[in-house]
Amino acid sequence: MVQASGAAHLVRVITDDLEYQIWVAATSREDAVSTVLECVPEGWSALLLDQSLDPNEAAVLKLEPGDVRRLKE
Repeated sequence: MVQASGAAHLVRVITDDLEYQIWVAATSREDAVSTVLECVPEGWSALLLDQSLDPNEAAVLKLEPGDVRRLKE
């Protein structure tokens, strides 16, 4: 796990249909889950993963601080 300023945190989201999605949040680790939950329908759940993207990986995704995005499967 990368712990660096500017890291983006991976969050696993579980939909109402019990499907899994991976989202990335360019927020603090503490805010990642709540920020993602603000972007998905009510009733879905989310879990912070141990893995993070370092600033260079986040830059490839063109993430700015505060961005939240679903990663493609």
